Amino acid sequence: MPTIKNILFPFDFSQQALRAAPFVQAVANRFEARVTLFGVIPPVWDVAPMGMPVMAGIESEAIERDLECRLGRVLTKELAGTSVARVAAFGDPAVKIVEFAHNHAVDVIMMPTHGCGLFRSLLIGSVTAKVLHDARCLVWTATHAEEQRSPEVPRTILCAVDGSDRSAAQMKWGAEFGQKMGAQVKLLHVVPPISDWLGLERERELQEEVREKARAKIEALRQSAFVDIPLRVAVGHVATTVTEEARQEGADLVVIGRGSLQSPLGRLRTHAYRIIQGSPCPVVSV
Repeated sequence: MPTIKNILFPFDFSQQALRAAPFVQAVANRFEARVTLFGVIPPVWDVAPMGMPVMAGIESEAIERDLECRLGRVLTKELAGTSVARVAAFGDPAVKIVEFAHNHAVDVIMMPTHGCGLFRSLLIGSVTAKVLHDARCLVWTATHAEEQRSPEVPRTILCAVDGSDRSAAQMKWGAEFGQKMGAQVKLLHVVPPISDWLGLERERELQEEVREKARAKIEALRQSAFVDIPLRVAVGHVATTVTEEARQEGADLVVIGRGSLQSPLGRLRTHAYRIIQGSPCPVVSV
């Protein structure tokens, strides 16, 4: 069963971060986990937000104290009943987030992919990309939470696997996480089209052969993981198909592989950021 006892919630006072809070509390409650509300301020602002003056030359300790005070006043109702620590840091946001996660045995980082915070737009795409690549723990992301209507506790989870050696472990995690959350889990593998001429009978036959071969491989991985999850093998461009399948299935959460994000040639790596950006629901990278 997945172990989540320590959640890191990078918080930048943006609406995106505020909308992520119910999801954080839902996971924390299910796993009886501790939450660290984590604020980071860069050493120098290139452009000060909301017309505020550039804060150059101010001691980092003073800024951290100010941020800690602000963190202490937020999400008191949203995270009520949850064990919460509030921590402020000064430095590069992505580096500090990953550093804290590694040094404090964090099990999952839960963060929106961008924001327009009180201090700065900290959680922008580049920060998320670096956290996704460098973090050794799970990373939960939500790109456009204002448009997403997923419940805090997922009912349907779509686990998208690329067929790599780590797919079995991903399936197992997805199945166990779904059981813990009380959600139905569905397995998806996407086979790219072999040509642009699938209207021709011979091309369709070749495509079906490729799909059946892929199905046999994923089924073998599924059996090796000892999980019973319904499998669909679809044909299409990976990122577009994963996000469209998530919509059609009414998925509340998409699970993709962490290994493929970190390996230089992982097939899902080139599509992961597009999946996160286009997903109709939050995405967790395992």
